[in-house]
Amino acid sequence: MIKVIIKCFVLSLFFYNINFAQGDYELGTQWSERAKRNIYGGFYDYSDPEALNISVSVWGFVKYPGRYMVPDYTKMIDLLSFVGGPTDDSNLDELRIYRIENNKEVMIPFDYNDLMWKDELDGKYKKVPTLKPSDILVVPGEPRLYF
Repeated sequence: MIKVIIKCFVLSLFFYNINFAQGDYELGTQWSERAKRNIYGGFYDYSDPEALNISVSVWGFVKYPGRYMVPDYTKMIDLLSFVGGPTDDSNLDELRIYRIENNKEVMIPFDYNDLMWKDELDGKYKKVPTLKPSDILVVPGEPRLYF
């Protein structure tokens, strides 16, 4: 009889959702609930309800290209993380942010090649650009052919 009670108790632990008094912030569910991915339409929502949010686009050789809703304090490196990172075919020495400022087209080049592929970082300090509304991050690349 005791064995039956113990088996029922153990099985009930597997079938019931028990978090053992851990809050959402401990489990990380708050951020994952806000980070909604619409894989069919290419729109991804990483907005922060307590901040001003902007819409930016990512084109090229990344895992999830598309339009992203992100907080206005998002840096380019954060956006690269949101998109799932660059693919193996990407050229990280030619990253570009395309934006329009004062009715002029502006292209901001950036090089992350040393971060990914070199043994040492380049000695100069790199200021990571903060994104602005309607920016387009372009991650160029080309398919690698293996024979």
